Amino acid sequence: MPQPEGAALEAIRQRRAELKQQYLRPAADRSPTTVRGVHHIALICRDVEETIRFYQDLLGFPLVELVENRDYAGSSHFFFDIGNRNLLGFFDFPGHDHPEFTETIGGIQHVALSADAAHFAAAKAKLDAAGIGYVGPERGIEDSIYVRDPNGVGIEIYEEELGVFNGEPLVPDPKL
Repeated sequence: MPQPEGAALEAIRQRRAELKQQYLRPAADRSPTTVRGVHHIALICRDVEETIRFYQDLLGFPLVELVENRDYAGSSHFFFDIGNRNLLGFFDFPGHDHPEFTETIGGIQHVALSADAAHFAAAKAKLDAAGIGYVGPERGIEDSIYVRDPNGVGIEIYEEELGVFNGEPLVPDPKL
């Protein structure tokens, strides 16, 4: 997709600055969040086994549950442990049409997952060994790799601490 340039790009940047000025509160002035965090992110898959192999065998996220979905007979609901008691969940819906992924309003562009240096390197090595392409380093982003899972879901493995973006803490560390 073409990126904005010239006056159009400058207008977008100006609007972002206005929104930041209006809505971004200093850390000391922010109200505490109203929830405990992410319980699970629920995504749709085409093939349960293929999805399990990608997340558990390739990325190293343990499968922790596989059950029939509570409100759709015959479908599966399954979860992977992605750390810190957070879960990545999937549904399959037998009989449903599953079109190819498209980046659109309401869709997930990607899910960014924090990794330490060793796990980041291991993920790159496993993707390379499996011949699965990813983007990131060639765009000058050395601490992120972006890959599409078998369902088209974008996954970013980000070598950064939780609650930190580009080295800047966005939320306080609860351990401090």
